[in-house]
Amino acid sequence: MSGVSIAAPDADTDFWGTPASAIQTGVTVSGNNITGTLKYVSTGALVSGWGAGNFLAIAFSASNWSNYTSVMVGLENSAGSGLVELINDPDKMGVFKISNKDIQRLMVVLTNSAGVTSTVYYNLDGLTCETS
Repeated sequence: MSGVSIAAPDADTDFWGTPASAIQTGVTVSGNNITGTLKYVSTGALVSGWGAGNFLAIAFSASNWSNYTSVMVGLENSAGSGLVELINDPDKMGVFKISNKDIQRLMVVLTNSAGVTSTVYYNLDGLTCETS
């Protein structure tokens, strides 16, 4: 089951007062691999909520969201909030704190209107994480 795709948001997209350009540069998705550079973020609302570090901003899109009863997104191997429901999120975007790009994966769990669930994983080991 496919139909939900992911991409880096526009550089000026705002994530709680922080533009995507202050979080990352050159982020691309090719197949199930995400590459690019995550900047080190040490101030702002993201840091207030999750602490300083590297963050990945992602935009989700689908040709028809009504084909799904649930779209859960999050990081596998995360000490954070786990999966969150995206289906009712008006902007269909997310930002994720990357603590170890070599073991974490972005996961998207799709449940269609027939109740069939599938999981898509995106590798993060191609990312470069700045340290300061």
